[in-house]
Amino acid sequence: MTATTRHDECNSGPTPLLMALELGRYQWTVGFTTGVGQRPRRRMLRSEHWARVTDEIAAAKRRLGLSADAPVMSCYEAGPDGFWVHRCLTTLGVANVVVDAASIEINRRARRAKTDRLDVDRLLAQLVRYVGGERTAFRVVRVPTETDEHRRHLHRELRALIADRRRVTNRIGGLLATQGIRMKVRMDFRTQLPALRQWNGEALAETFRSRLEREWAKVELYSTQILALERERTQLLRQSSDPAVVLVRRLLELRGLGEASAWLFVMELFAWRQFSNRRQVGAVTGLVPTPYKSGTLAREQGISKAGNRHVRTIAVQIAWIWVRYQRDSGLTQWYLTRFAHGGPRARKVGIVAVARRLMIDLWRYLDAGVIPAGALLRSKPTRADRTRAA
Repeated sequence: MTATTRHDECNSGPTPLLMALELGRYQWTVGFTTGVGQRPRRRMLRSEHWARVTDEIAAAKRRLGLSADAPVMSCYEAGPDGFWVHRCLTTLGVANVVVDAASIEINRRARRAKTDRLDVDRLLAQLVRYVGGERTAFRVVRVPTETDEHRRHLHRELRALIADRRRVTNRIGGLLATQGIRMKVRMDFRTQLPALRQWNGEALAETFRSRLEREWAKVELYSTQILALERERTQLLRQSSDPAVVLVRRLLELRGLGEASAWLFVMELFAWRQFSNRRQVGAVTGLVPTPYKSGTLAREQGISKAGNRHVRTIAVQIAWIWVRYQRDSGLTQWYLTRFAHGGPRARKVGIVAVARRLMIDLWRYLDAGVIPAGALLRSKPTRADRTRAA
């Protein structure tokens, strides 16, 4: 009787207009419906004319016999457009959800038809199920606030610059190898360049040397920008009263965590995501197992690798550091007992398990102030602490 009462209450309100958007680079496909069994109304929009969505919503309400003030619920796949579409729809009074593209059901046949029209119809059908109460029809992406999203730019730009610098230095090393020169490209490369000789002892060709100089100029530019961002991060750690930066400082109190890892964990995860239990923390980092069991068949497929891959990568690296510098912690002792005496594969499996448990411990530390069992706090000040004291 309770379920029937809730069902009647849900259906007592006005019929909502359901809208799904397939966002392309040059064209948007928009689908409308009011429920199961109704043929969708589709419209095409040029991506630069996105403001016409309001006109299409009004036209769809008239066409489908809804009142002008009928509520609108929409969805679209998370993709290159990010979250500005979500924020735009929200300002228009539309209840929007951003869908994880990997959770959308597809036909498993070897060959399947795929067009924008079919995609928007499929998304619209799943939205009908989602609104009807089937919350597992697809997975909803948690949308950060604009402030939380802007906090990510510093460390993401820093990571991109480091990758670009590494790419150029690798290219320089490859160019030198074509002349029989095997050397590690270091920051003093410009001073070493005049003394370099080819395999036969002759000096480098002028055109080849000019290219190396231009490539190294890119490395110097990247290094200058990297240094500037690192100084900006240190300055924020010293002076900022932002709650997210305060969390970074708290993480830095634990031995084994540095500025880069603590900043990444907080800005990408702990500063804006609200977790209810440890399973949610493990799931969002993609460090949970994915068993495959059917009848007598049972095998493990490895970790899910869902969620933020950068957090997952750094978490595994920090797990190795934790085992080294937190020797007396309960987590390290658990790893040494179960995995350390096994082979290379056992140690790798074990360190991933350590990474998962460590992320849960860090969440508990920031959320409830629970220090990981046996963990040591820093006895020496960090670079940010030294800068703050100066």
